Formats: sequence, structure tokens, C-alpha cells
Amino acid sequence: MTTARLPLFPLNAVLFPGLVLPLNVFEERYRAMMRELLKSDEDEPRRFVVVAIRDGRETAPTATGMPDTVAAAPPSERAPAEGFGPDPIQTFHRVGCVADAATIRERADGSFEVLATGTTRVRLLSVEASGPYLTAEVEELTEEPPGEDEGDEAGALAEGVLRAFRTYQKRLAGASERSLATGADLPDDPSVISYLVAAATVLDVPTKQRLLQAPDTATRLREELTLLRKETAVIRHLPSLPATDLTRAPTHPN
Repeated sequence: MTTARLPLFPLNAVLFPGLVLPLNVFEERYRAMMRELLKSDEDEPRRFVVVAIRDGRETAPTATGMPDTVAAAPPSERAPAEGFGPDPIQTFHRVGCVADAATIRERADGSFEVLATGTTRVRLLSVEASGPYLTAEVEELTEEPPGEDEGDEAGALAEGVLRAFRTYQKRLAGASERSLATGADLPDDPSVISYLVAAATVLDVPTKQRLLQAPDTATRLREELTLLRKETAVIRHLPSLPATDLTRAPTHPN
């Protein structure tokens, strides 16, 4: 299988294909990454890999995804792998997602405002820390196209997941709040639905990571159906919370 070496951006979050990801980039190692991406032609994709940090594996006081809250070395002096231990790949989940930066805007203070979209899943093969920022050798993680019977199963599961998600969102937001748009406004591809629902459901990082790594769409949808029913049952007894946008993640400070 073809491999590629791409810049690596670790986060305390999971990026899914189709998810819009705003980033607030202020650490020098990631500023360097964005400056390098800006050198590419505008017609070329500005790609980097987003990978989730394993729970409890951040070792620096200002690990990626966390704002500076304690005195730390100046950003220019931080090594690319600082905070990720002696063998960075052990700190990250092995499956991530390629992000395509549609917008990279540099601010007056040298930080960047970035708007990227998840495209394809990849598996990390190695991590390199010799340059100004981390890079990773990755291979694309594809899903085998389903057979006719499997396609029918995925389609039926997708319909059930959408119904369960509407119920979940209504419970989460409160019955008086705006609920999920009608089915006519949503994609009908079961794989796309599986990623959108995984991104929009309020779950912890390990659970979202498990959904990202699911071997096929039907498996992902099946697990989502179970999770949605469980979460809906739990939040019946909780106060109303604001609804979650379907395709946009919160802005992540690096």
C-alpha cells in the first residue's frame, strides 16, 4: 500500500472525515508547520495528519491541545516532540485523519487561524521528530466496499442511527430547541452518516477513537446505535444542554 510522510498535529480530540476543524495555532512548532504549508501552491491540498493523544500520556505541563497555564520555555525553544515522551508514537493513537487546510490566516502576533476539513483515515507507521515539527509516515486506511447484502444492512442501520440521533439531539437540547434537520437535508451515504454522527455525538476521546477505527461502516453504525440509545436514556434525567453542531468541532488551541 502507498505511504506518505505528512506533518503531524496531535490533539486531545478525534477528527473524522467530513468534519470541519477550526484550529488556533500558537506554539512555534505548529506555527512552523503552517508556514511550511503556506509555501505550497494554492491549487495543491495543504495536508497534515490529526491524531488523538492517548489519555494520560501528555508529559509536558503545556501539552498539545492545552493552553499555557504555567511558566514554560519560550515557544521557539520547544522541541517538536516535547510533551510526548521519548518515543512519541507510543503517546498517540495509531489511527488518525488527514486534514486539508482550506484557510490558513496568519495574525499580527505570528499565530495562525486555521480552518481544515477531515478527508481520509490513515494509520501511523512511524513518527519523526528531527525537523521543526513532527511528521509521520502514514498509510491510507480504506474500507472495503460492501457487498449487496452488506450495503442493504448499512443502509438500514444508517436510517436507524439517524432516527436515534434525532431523539438523542432533542433530549440533549430540550424539546423546545431546534432539532436535527430533516433527512432530505442530510447525505444518504451510510459511511458519511456514520462519520457525521460520530463527530456530533458527545462522547469521550477513547469512544470516538474506537468509532474512527471501526473496520467498516456497518460496524460503526451498529456501535453508534447502541451508544445513542444508551446516551439518550442517561440524559433523560439531566438538565437540558445546548445542541451540538453536526459537522463542526470546537476550536482547538494547540
